Amino acid sequence: MSLHSGLKRFFIYDFKKNEISQKYLVGHGCGDNSWSSDDSKKIPTFSNEDNSYLSSLGKYKLGERGYSNWGINVKYLMHGLEGTNNNALKRIIVFHSWEKMSDKEVYPDGSPEGWGCPTVSNNAFKEIDPLIKNCRKPVLMWIYN
Repeated sequence: MSLHSGLKRFFIYDFKKNEISQKYLVGHGCGDNSWSSDDSKKIPTFSNEDNSYLSSLGKYKLGERGYSNWGINVKYLMHGLEGTNNNALKRIIVFHSWEKMSDKEVYPDGSPEGWGCPTVSNNAFKEIDPLIKNCRKPVLMWIYN
């Protein structure tokens, strides 16, 4: 998250090849800023508190796949594994797509900011979803700054 939100900063890492296989834009939480703005595109803030509308740092285990009201209508529950994100389920922080997210870098503009969920474009999610859905082992998402 230390990268500008208008740059691709969501990485799919291939452990077998020991390389980044894909890069995408990813949105973060707006906090006190206007929803869907890009006010914190350079320096986002983070929180694990309910109603903060901020993303939380740390490692997550992606959980159950389910219906989402956003994007392509698919989401993954996010189980926070650290003290910095252990309220994720309670806060309803999930991984999903959002039609406001771009497929291409938008720098110097930033990605639209939501209510704390990591969001990618609908097209990106269509590429990522089969990887998660067909994975035989737990999937780790690490949001770091």
